[in-house]
Amino acid sequence: MQTRTLGNSGLEVSAIGFGCMGMTSAYGQPGDRLDMIALTRAAVERGVTFFDTAEAYGPFANEELVGEALAPVRDRVVIATKFGFDIDLQTGERRGGVNSRPEHIKAVAEASLKRLRTDRIDLFYQHRVDPSVPMEDVAGAVRDLIAEGKVRHFGLSEAGAGSIRRAHAVQPVAAVQSEYSLWWRGAEGEILPTLEELGIGFVSFSPLGAGFLTGKIDENTKFESTDFRTAVPRFSPEALKANMALVDLVRGVAARKGATPAQIALAWLLAQRPWIVPIPGTTKLHRLDENLGALAVDLTAGDLREIEEAASKITLQGARLPESVLKMTGL
Repeated sequence: MQTRTLGNSGLEVSAIGFGCMGMTSAYGQPGDRLDMIALTRAAVERGVTFFDTAEAYGPFANEELVGEALAPVRDRVVIATKFGFDIDLQTGERRGGVNSRPEHIKAVAEASLKRLRTDRIDLFYQHRVDPSVPMEDVAGAVRDLIAEGKVRHFGLSEAGAGSIRRAHAVQPVAAVQSEYSLWWRGAEGEILPTLEELGIGFVSFSPLGAGFLTGKIDENTKFESTDFRTAVPRFSPEALKANMALVDLVRGVAARKGATPAQIALAWLLAQRPWIVPIPGTTKLHRLDENLGALAVDLTAGDLREIEEAASKITLQGARLPESVLKMTGL
């Protein structure tokens, strides 16, 4: 397995990680628990060392699953989890909004450690910036947890450049996690240049555009009522139809390279910076193998130029998230 280091942090992970959210939530019916534990362990057997979860996925169910699955191989893997939503730590009730008060951050860490069956969190992200808590206080709380040995590295998710700088000045940020793919490239404006300047790694969630870039979704696709994509503007039938030009582009490159569209989408991401690590998720073993196969795809400088030129002529439609959710991001 190829590895990558997240910025200047020294945190080395597999070049492709595993986004665990979809095993318990967000994409319709959750997978069978025993099957998902087996899938997670199969990823480890294939060399994946980087697993991404969060207290909010469930809430709590995802961390519990990941903790059980990885307990036998804990010292071989890097576990990333998140704090920052206002969730009752006893009941799991979502109280709405965000909560990054220092005392809450520390309580979340303790609860996550128990669910993950571990004595340390390798990478602890703030899930969303909390406008009511100074970023310096957030970074300071995580700095305390690092000093206590309960956390190894600090991360931010969906944070803007200003927030990243403020946090990094108090406690070095190892990685920033945000959406990035051929379907959504907003991180290229301010975020990636800021990370390059500061020596911070980038973790790309939804690197396959929540499934769109695999070529398995079109305007006729019906999602389960519990699938978050039912509320996402870019997954409306009209937007999907309009955006198929991008899938056609990826399919064309895939055909020439003897790869699948998903592998081309991941290989493109890996080619953007040596400190970018995508974390595709899946509930199927054959998709896991397909995703990891992207590491064997060599996109030449000519291939990348061709993709760039063709993509620049495509006007994509539909917001990447509902308006209420977008307001919670710094992007």
